[in-house]
Amino acid sequence: MKLDRMLGILTILLQKDRVTAPELAEKFEVSRRTIGRDIDAMCRAGIPLVTQQGSGGGISIIEGFKLDKSILTADELSNIIAALKGIGSVSGQSNVERVLDKLHAHADAVVSMREPVVIDLASHDGKHLAEKIELIKRAVLENRIIEFDYVYERGESRRRVEPHFVIFQWEAWYVFGFCLDRSDFRLFKLQRLWNLHLCDETFSPRDVPPKKRDFEAWAAKDGKHALIALFDPSVKHRLIDAYGPHCYQETGEGLRFETSFTKRDYILTWLLGFGDKVTVVEPRFIADDLKTVAVNILSRYS
Repeated sequence: MKLDRMLGILTILLQKDRVTAPELAEKFEVSRRTIGRDIDAMCRAGIPLVTQQGSGGGISIIEGFKLDKSILTADELSNIIAALKGIGSVSGQSNVERVLDKLHAHADAVVSMREPVVIDLASHDGKHLAEKIELIKRAVLENRIIEFDYVYERGESRRRVEPHFVIFQWEAWYVFGFCLDRSDFRLFKLQRLWNLHLCDETFSPRDVPPKKRDFEAWAAKDGKHALIALFDPSVKHRLIDAYGPHCYQETGEGLRFETSFTKRDYILTWLLGFGDKVTVVEPRFIADDLKTVAVNILSRYS
């Protein structure tokens, strides 16, 4: 926290010619004595600050000293602001707003707060998602076990987990940790867990094997398969949305699309979304799955 505060003070001094200790104390919600210690520490670190007493006085960077503002360039600050706003979209606290306020730019600032990139990491269930993330963050920092109900492909179960961190990947939020019920590291999708409880029981963080840290490998744990399919030209825009403008070849039979997949249920659900606008060439088992689903749908409505 001290380092964050000192960075904030430095940012303000880059934006203003002079600022008073009471102003800094109020902004960072600390005492004037704490600000004084921060200024001393910054001077010892080689940043030449000067303090002037009396009316019109305050703290400033010594005249004639050029502090390289590329410590954080305009692009770097812009990226930080965009990232902070993204985290703020799923944060249940005002910490992010306070940090953004500390970086707030004035007319002569290093970077404008008009950030052209907007990142929104929230879901339709934004309020409950933020509550889960905040509770898990607390559990990680305090090394406390969490408990929750979880629904997955084979049913539902109650899990006890030693959380290590929260991850945003594959367009969703996950908690990664050591599952005490399975005696192994696991990823749990936050949208699939409920009745989340922070236990009093603590744990000593375990070393995570490098293989377990490879989160891309989690998606491929069921093996990789090749998919070849022919799509109707009318759904070209949907293919581009998912895989980009060069993901298909135009043929006399339609748009030939080739890719690989690891999760059978996911690719099946994705293909079903195209209705009769797609024909699977390979693999045969996916074509059979689509046929089975189509027959079941027909019987349901007949």
